[in-house]
Amino acid sequence: MSVNPIISGIICEYNPFHHGHNALIEQTRRKGATHVVAVLGGNFMQRGEPACFEKGIRAKAALACGVDLVLELPLPWAMARAETFAFGGVFLLHQLGCVDRLAFGSEHGDLAALSTLADTLLSPAFSQSLSSFLAAGKPFASARQKAVEKLCGSDIASLLEHPNNILGVEYCKALRRLRSSIHPETMARLGAGYHDVMSSDCYPSATQLRNMLKENLHVDFSPYMPQAAAELFRKESKAGRVASIQRLETAILAHLRTLSRKDLARLPDVSEGLENRLWDGIRQAATLDELYACIKSKRYSHARIRRIVLSAFLGITSQDTRSPPPYLRVLGMNPRGMEILRLAKRTAKLPIVTKYAAIQNQSNWAKHLFSLECRGMDLFTLSFLRPQGCGLEQSRGIIVANQG
Repeated sequence: MSVNPIISGIICEYNPFHHGHNALIEQTRRKGATHVVAVLGGNFMQRGEPACFEKGIRAKAALACGVDLVLELPLPWAMARAETFAFGGVFLLHQLGCVDRLAFGSEHGDLAALSTLADTLLSPAFSQSLSSFLAAGKPFASARQKAVEKLCGSDIASLLEHPNNILGVEYCKALRRLRSSIHPETMARLGAGYHDVMSSDCYPSATQLRNMLKENLHVDFSPYMPQAAAELFRKESKAGRVASIQRLETAILAHLRTLSRKDLARLPDVSEGLENRLWDGIRQAATLDELYACIKSKRYSHARIRRIVLSAFLGITSQDTRSPPPYLRVLGMNPRGMEILRLAKRTAKLPIVTKYAAIQNQSNWAKHLFSLECRGMDLFTLSFLRPQGCGLEQSRGIIVANQG
């Protein structure tokens, strides 16, 4: 390792990895980062669906395209709203103890504006203003934007209209909450917007790529991502290991019908009697789309509903993020990643987990979280075109790449 390494962190899903993700890695290298560590969401995503490819394959793609060390964001945080997702990722980078920077993409690309918004959202004045708009019956997202507009004006408030801006602000908030020395840096998003599904350039959204995969399992991804990633995903597609929530639909609906109102009330983001709306919807719906339609309202976004439904299926409750993640789990690394881990042995404030057996020596809390990962993997592989058996999580080894 160089005498003065500069380690940059990225919090990601890579669902799937594409040229925009690669551009962020290249930019952080140009800005002086000698090593890059990614905190990767696992098999189920923040948008409330399975990842299109298993986390090990996405970790391999990251390592093949410039990342040096891949850590896992545990399931309850990977499947959470933006604030919880961001805090989980930042917390792990902070606890590694040797990360200097946090790099992220945003629609605005202006760190000063995002920092101003983060400070505003953490202020007592914002809490008071938000409460008044919520009391007037406005949905949370609308109330939040109105409260910020009242305090900072429409330009700053408009940042909350874009999903990557929102995540960027949450990263900044998490750094402040942790009083972390990690310095944030942002890059303006390239190409298509987050939800854009019709882009024709080489920087399409991940949403568009997922839609292309749904329409054609053998789609050629090579124009939209580095060749190494495209080849990995091509092989997975050919082997029938592309996930689809539709293949889990009956299993999800069946499980939901076994839950009580009390069970539903314990799910993440369930409040204000939403368990009753869930209960009624579960008893009416014969498909997931029907269930989402039964529950959806101006107050509850589609993504929130999908996360709640999938959390119920995966056994996640609101208590599962009551404390921060208790370990740093390594999914993969290259020689530079090994250098980060050697440094982290002196600096990390959490146990570094590299194999299943190590979990058995951890706290009951850590064992519980890992049991959720095992359950998640066993259910995730049922979403493949060619389903697999159980136990893959327990037998997982660390991915070791040669690039360094």
